[in-house]
Amino acid sequence: MIEVRDLSKWFRGAGGVRVTAVDAVRFSVHPGEVFGLLGPNGAGKTTTLRMLCTVLAPSDGTATVAGYDVVTQPGEVRKHVGFLSANTGVYDRMTAWELVEYYGRLHQVPPDELRARMEDLFATLQMKEFRDVRGGKLSTGMKQKVSIARAMVNDPPVLIFDEPTAGLDVLVQRAVLDNIKRLRGRGKTIIFSTHIMREVEKLCDRVAVMAKGEVVVCGTLNELREMYKQDDLEELFFSLVS
Repeated sequence: MIEVRDLSKWFRGAGGVRVTAVDAVRFSVHPGEVFGLLGPNGAGKTTTLRMLCTVLAPSDGTATVAGYDVVTQPGEVRKHVGFLSANTGVYDRMTAWELVEYYGRLHQVPPDELRARMEDLFATLQMKEFRDVRGGKLSTGMKQKVSIARAMVNDPPVLIFDEPTAGLDVLVQRAVLDNIKRLRGRGKTIIFSTHIMREVEKLCDRVAVMAKGEVVVCGTLNELREMYKQDDLEELFFSLVS
């Protein structure tokens, strides 16, 4: 479903010096699995995900999402992927319903189909009680649910979550994770970026650990534990990125 081959991104820093943010990363994400992208802040996770969503153009390498090339077929990629980050904005003057509907129209979902899909999303995400509340009056947790609904309104086969629980309280974090579990149950292919190990253990089928712009290791949690003879996932993570 997702194939990443030697994907790189660099920028020009002070004095024109090239600064590499992502350096030839390689990994695959299989249909219907939750794939964890782990790493500390500055590891290159967000830059990698933005390239997969076509927000950033790669400097080198290739990537396909749902069979479409992120460079030569960006429009098709955007039709097949939903993206959510902790910093996803919600318009203050639009209600939760209006905002999700707006994005559905942007994706050209037929009106009858859009209405039915939104009713299902608002029920599944338990959003009906604030469907008519404007964005400026929504709590952080409510805004995150709106962002999830917005990412899902065109029913994309691939969902990319970039640290979606950052800044949320414990109850809202749990609700977000439960919703991601439901999405996996519906056959969605999900990339889940985080540095919180308990989230990884609850959700991820396989993981790739990133550090300093590179993928250090990739595999299932059991494979990593066996490979490094370390049962404590948090200790294993710190040993790989330090």
